[in-house]
Amino acid sequence: MSRNTEILIVGGGPAGLSSAVVAAELGAKVLLVDDNPALGGQLVKQTHRFFGSAARDAGIRGFSIAEELVSHIGKLKKNLTVLTDTGVVGFYGAGEAGILSRTAFERVTYDRAIVATGAVENCLNFENNDLPGIYGAGAVQTLMNVHGIRPGNKILMVGSGNIGLIVSYQLMQADVEVVGLVEALPTIGGYLVHASKIRRMGVPIYTGHTIVRGLGKDKVEGATLSRVDEKFQMIPNTEFDVYCDCICLAVGLSPLIDLFQQGQCRMVSVGELGGLVPLHDVNMRTTNPHVYVAGDASGIEEATTAILGGRIAGARAYESIHGESAAAAEIVTDANRELKTLRSGSTGERIRWGRDLLLKEIATC
Repeated sequence: MSRNTEILIVGGGPAGLSSAVVAAELGAKVLLVDDNPALGGQLVKQTHRFFGSAARDAGIRGFSIAEELVSHIGKLKKNLTVLTDTGVVGFYGAGEAGILSRTAFERVTYDRAIVATGAVENCLNFENNDLPGIYGAGAVQTLMNVHGIRPGNKILMVGSGNIGLIVSYQLMQADVEVVGLVEALPTIGGYLVHASKIRRMGVPIYTGHTIVRGLGKDKVEGATLSRVDEKFQMIPNTEFDVYCDCICLAVGLSPLIDLFQQGQCRMVSVGELGGLVPLHDVNMRTTNPHVYVAGDASGIEEATTAILGGRIAGARAYESIHGESAAAAEIVTDANRELKTLRSGSTGERIRWGRDLLLKEIATC
């Protein structure tokens, strides 16, 4: 079995959905493939209100943004085909991919591909980190916000980025006690407004600390914490125990890059963007001229920037097939203007450094 499309989009999260909407509206024939039973990606489990500009989803909850994007997708059936419960399992030569559903393996030929596969949660090495009751923050969000299941009654949160802070607050809203929040850095990593809500509700925030071991034999019964020095080495005689029945790890994400490696895209390690990412230009085009990238696969940020990056990728992929378009150029200009605003200030400094490194690297190619 085989299919043909102009633009193959891998991933139905915020970046993939937005790139599909733009490319289809401009007139391209688009095939959107996602391995989940429903579209939306990480958005479907995000119940908090988004920050950002009023023009781009500020004040709207994640699952509502997903519903709006999916609704838009449904109006574009003339140019857009959606396959859920289907995974892209490999790139095979220029313009050819394999997709696998529950019933069939198919060959897909395409002119351009936009890979928006997102990211995977990082783990953390500590003694007994395989005990039942240890979760990633994304898994906790899925249990609570999608399936209505509390992962435990007393939870220790490890990591103080925005995800750790937001999930901690959502746990407390679900009547789960957060016994503490652990952060190895000397200061919190997320927005102060999120941390302030946690602290006002009586949750201790242990900055300059790390988790040493999980306690318990058959399941989590607690954790041992320790202070760390400026080199993140444990300080002797500072260990203490906290008691909990669940440990939640919110220690960052790494881009999912398998398809880029199969597509012979040049990869580069940029710590500010989450590690190994495909080298790409301001148009989201990788070193393989047939492959574009969008969302967390291009560097770890947040859903609003993923949507904007997806819009750029969708517009530029369309132009690379059909030629220059005033409508596409306007989409890119607007998206870049919003991205500049979102990445401004001290909170966006790390991302700007990472993006500058990418541009310097691509200039040498």
